[in-house]
Amino acid sequence: MKRLALAGLLLLGACATTPAQAQVSACRPAGYTRAQLDALKTADWTIANEEARNALALGLASCLGDPDSAVRDGIAFEALQHYMREGQLATVTLAALSADLQAKLTTPDPQGFQRPFAALVLADIARTDRINPWMSAEQRAQLVDSSIAYLRGITDYRGFTAGEGYRHAVAHTGDLMLQLVLNPALGKPELTRIRDAIATQIAPANHYYIHGEGERLARPIVYMATRNVFSEAEWTQWFAEVGGPGPLGETWGDWYLSDAGLSRQHNLMMFLGVVQANVTLSENPAFALMRPGVGAALVALP
Repeated sequence: MKRLALAGLLLLGACATTPAQAQVSACRPAGYTRAQLDALKTADWTIANEEARNALALGLASCLGDPDSAVRDGIAFEALQHYMREGQLATVTLAALSADLQAKLTTPDPQGFQRPFAALVLADIARTDRINPWMSAEQRAQLVDSSIAYLRGITDYRGFTAGEGYRHAVAHTGDLMLQLVLNPALGKPELTRIRDAIATQIAPANHYYIHGEGERLARPIVYMATRNVFSEAEWTQWFAEVGGPGPLGETWGDWYLSDAGLSRQHNLMMFLGVVQANVTLSENPAFALMRPGVGAALVALP
């Protein structure tokens, strides 16, 4: 998996693309064979013909659920990200990809790869709109709605699986939320909804995050502080709610005697620790409003 390059953060850790599995891929985007796709990759995805390039990009979306990580990650995701970051796709193509991938977030995904990788590519689509706005207000609102609904509904928490590679739904959707958070076209109502959606996945019941999910969820929260839309009191209240015992009851009690308690404490410690490290070590004045709340939430953890 490719990390988003974020200057100025101290966040560490990354996903790594796994070796290709010994599987036969049925993916032939725009009629390209696997050999042709491998050759394109070697040639830095160079396609001089604009029409052919955009047609391939549309076809690559169908490969994001491929069981072979070398195809879905090393070809489909890499090529789509390259074309978008180099500004080589037409607006009509970006719009079509956005609609297609949002639909994929809700379609059956028996192997569990397509939805997470659709979210990962949507992060780059959101980035194109952030850097050079092209979406209508309606298109942007739809992307926000689809992204939030998907994040809230994630129940497959597989990150890396040996022999299969990454699914990483939570981490990929955290990347998507980051790009939305950074978009100045979104205001406090949208940021509030994103913030509260992230809260639902910080500490899922009886699951221990071990593949950097807490870090990827922390990024949009840290950057949200730079938008200067929440007061110190609002951040303090949010961190108190997020960092509390939640479904364990009014107090942490015997949290260490159950997976529910142990996993919640583990995940909150990871998430809050990443946030605190960034807002404490950075001199960005925007982080001052966040520091008291995250510090108090960490102190309150058992």
